[in-house]
Amino acid sequence: MDEIGWALIGASFMAEDYVAGLIDVADGATMRGVFSSSLKRGRALAERCGLPRAYSSLDQLLADDTVQAVYISTTNDLHAPQTVKAVRAGKHVLCEKPLALDLDETAAMINAAKAAGVVLATCHNFRAAGTHRKLHELVAAGTLGVPLAMRIFHAEYLPPRLQTWRLTNRQAGAGAILDLTPHDADVVRFALGDEIEEVAAIAVNQGLAATDIEDAVMGVMRTSGGALVSFHDAFTVPHAGTGVQVHGTEASVVATGIMAREPVGELVLLRDGRDPEPIAVPDRTDPFARTIEAFNAAVRGEGEPLASGIDGAKALAVALAVGESTHSGRAERVARL
Repeated sequence: MDEIGWALIGASFMAEDYVAGLIDVADGATMRGVFSSSLKRGRALAERCGLPRAYSSLDQLLADDTVQAVYISTTNDLHAPQTVKAVRAGKHVLCEKPLALDLDETAAMINAAKAAGVVLATCHNFRAAGTHRKLHELVAAGTLGVPLAMRIFHAEYLPPRLQTWRLTNRQAGAGAILDLTPHDADVVRFALGDEIEEVAAIAVNQGLAATDIEDAVMGVMRTSGGALVSFHDAFTVPHAGTGVQVHGTEASVVATGIMAREPVGELVLLRDGRDPEPIAVPDRTDPFARTIEAFNAAVRGEGEPLASGIDGAKALAVALAVGESTHSGRAERVARL
């Protein structure tokens, strides 16, 4: 494939701020246009991003033979039906997390992509960041010894421009759990190379979201290898910053500012009797640029996407178990995929 034509499904802030421009500068890729449920919004994004066209319907986009790949960043409830329709039209799909609202939908997405012979990837951008890749390398190399515990603090304040359906529309997949917890789950799986087996969590409404929607959740995960992971996800915390800590039998890593879309953050290695050791992170490639590069290579048959459809489904399974635990009041097993 000499050139991969891309189109956006969804005129979202993610599509505009993090994806459209990077596709146009990627080797052998070009933007063809955008489809939005609002043609006015689609045309506005096309004008701001310099895209050739705004499609009036999803069918019109999918009928465009110059488009080989799509990036889906619509509301969470639309990810599955739009993905299935796209892959059946022969388009490769990079879909935002959560991949869907339930595991039956993720199975339909994965099976449809397999039947069509196209690539389905999940946009878990953190595993593309140099900081997270360095954390993965340290664990895999045994620098920390056996991982015993992990902490993820991913509680921020939802920007006013995003205080829309994420806070009000349960049917669209609102709430902090579906928005943030899949990221945590993928970070755990990528950093530790381990699966999450069980979760226990409590969710609350702290006044930002509609009264029947959680805007904060805190809990614990247990991995197959026996590590415990504490996590705090919220839309309501303005000043805490984000980060990840991994504690092993030989050393700990404290990473600050790394739960970010930008290539930022710092890592420090801690060992008894030694001064803290800053860990160099020479790779500051934009996480979305690396995600797109790997996806384009997979479309050309030259590798795998950084996060597959299965990876997206496994992260969703953890988030769904967290949600179930907040309602049942007990620890819940994560569905095996």
